[in-house]
Amino acid sequence: MPADDPTPVTVRDYRPEDAEATLQIFVDAITRTAAADYTPEQVQAWARPGQRSVPAWHEAMQARGSVVACVGTHVAGFSDVSDTGYVDMMFTSPRFARRGVASALIRHVEQRARKRGLERLHADVSVTARPFFAKHGFVVLAEQHPVTQGVTMTNYRMEKRLDGAS
Repeated sequence: MPADDPTPVTVRDYRPEDAEATLQIFVDAITRTAAADYTPEQVQAWARPGQRSVPAWHEAMQARGSVVACVGTHVAGFSDVSDTGYVDMMFTSPRFARRGVASALIRHVEQRARKRGLERLHADVSVTARPFFAKHGFVVLAEQHPVTQGVTMTNYRMEKRLDGAS
């Protein structure tokens, strides 16, 4: 879908039938989009394409209270926010890049956090996602070097204060 397609982005709660699509978005976002900022070894360790089961993925998505962004009938991205304000996942399908999908998701997550009375959002953000999060008011607290599948990665602990949380 072209970036100028006027189909609006909507955000709704994750459903069991979203498991396969969201897993594919996760893998595609890492192997295609984040691949510009990470080595092939890092991409494989992080995405683990073909090694994740849809039932286990579904269980994890439900446990995080995930939401999905849709463009028309297509699942275009997903995110979540915990009761402590931690954003564990924020991924957009490369097919829907530059369509406002991630922006719709972060606004939804922020609204959800405000409704819970949270004072901040925080996340461990990839090199690729750092500019997006900064654009949306997050600041870097620390550069981190976690090890995933025996491979050292780089990400950033970022935070956004939620002024006027209700």
